[in-house]
Amino acid sequence: MGGGGGRGGKDWGGVMTASNRIGGRGPGWWLPAICLVLQIILIILFGVLVQYNHDTDAKLWHKGNQSDYENDFYYRYPSFQDVHVMIFVGFGFLMTFLQRYGFSSVGFNFLIAAFSLQWATLMQGFFHGFHGGKIHIGVESMINADFCTGAVLISFGAVLGKTSPVQLLVMAMFEVTLFSINEYILLSLLGARDAGGSMTIHTFGAYFGLVVTRVLYRPNLDKSQKRNSSVYHSDLFAMIGTLFLWMFWPSFNSAVTAHGDDQHRTAMNTYYSLASCTLATFGMSALTAHDGKLDMVHIQNAALAGGVAIGTAGEMMLTPFGSMIVGFLAGIISVLGFKYLSPFLESKLKIQDTCGVHNLHGMPGILGAIVGAVTAAAATTEIYGGGMKDVFPDVASQARDSFKQGGLQAISLVVTLGMALGGGLIVGFILKLPIYGSPSDTICYEDSIYWEVETHDDQLTTVRAEEVEKLNS
Repeated sequence: MGGGGGRGGKDWGGVMTASNRIGGRGPGWWLPAICLVLQIILIILFGVLVQYNHDTDAKLWHKGNQSDYENDFYYRYPSFQDVHVMIFVGFGFLMTFLQRYGFSSVGFNFLIAAFSLQWATLMQGFFHGFHGGKIHIGVESMINADFCTGAVLISFGAVLGKTSPVQLLVMAMFEVTLFSINEYILLSLLGARDAGGSMTIHTFGAYFGLVVTRVLYRPNLDKSQKRNSSVYHSDLFAMIGTLFLWMFWPSFNSAVTAHGDDQHRTAMNTYYSLASCTLATFGMSALTAHDGKLDMVHIQNAALAGGVAIGTAGEMMLTPFGSMIVGFLAGIISVLGFKYLSPFLESKLKIQDTCGVHNLHGMPGILGAIVGAVTAAAATTEIYGGGMKDVFPDVASQARDSFKQGGLQAISLVVTLGMALGGGLIVGFILKLPIYGSPSDTICYEDSIYWEVETHDDQLTTVRAEEVEKLNS
């Protein structure tokens, strides 16, 4: 009996490769079928429904005789590119901490992000950019699609290592739809402000993912516990993701704010919130350790919580020291969550949160929503002057007062939690159907189920086979 070959399709005559030993033949026909069918459907939908907006269309743009520097591309594209790097490099590498799941962390992140940004363009466009029977898209549509994708990747972090790529694509399809509905309710119907997505992105993505992973609870996951851990080099790779996210988070929070002082202020508030959060994270990590040593899990994740928590209030007149207080609190809350709350959630509530998204995105997201509500309620024309029309247009037009704006911000948090928890429950049961080829409890967190992985044993086998060939030649 000839065994399966290693990389390059070579057959070593009975050698058991990693994929054969652990998981058989990979994801089977489901993955190619759903990838190809979904992309064909997306191409058709784009062909029927999508067209360039004014700033992108050659005829419309030149009809107005505008100067090229006025095109929205020059204002938004640098921020878009920063956000794009965060989605594909930042999130992808942040999840490479698992010692045998690096290919899947980066690879499946790549896959579901590529799908989600296309589907999000349609879903968000239907609610925000649909007129004349068409969805009109430009650079801001690309940023918003990446934001929606970010929420999906946060949920991915909660189920990392325990789901098949087919399950992830199905989850993304439903989550993007629910995200777009929630975003429309908050931003268009309630008139909430959430430029950096503390509510719409982080809170929604975290609690949606937590409910999904609770529904998909695996009672025998301890059989894969050895692989649910990091090694020195995998943690180092994850820190690459952390640093990319940390550096570009000011762009993330300010990407779709109004030009001028609003964008400037949002980036600055995020900058100081992140810095303050980082010192709080290092301090709390050492303080909560019995030997005073730092925990790399805390540094990789909790140091980013300041960016999450400042998302809603970032464009508001929070002041630099207010931003630093928010970041400081976020770092403390996040570290305490990783240290004490995550073990409780897993042991008592059966929530198996692989990446700890509750600590990085969930609780800091709620903190950010609360800060945003309080800051909005305290807004006055003495503080904002003519800038009130950009930050709180409904207050500036006297359609509501600041206290009502703050109340609607709080209601938006409740709506988001309801949508995330309810949607996650339904989607979780859909993903629980035994048709997606999900890994068994004994082989979770393992790349070689889905990827050609040459293990150390395979490399030795290759060397020995080459030596035999040389001796026989």
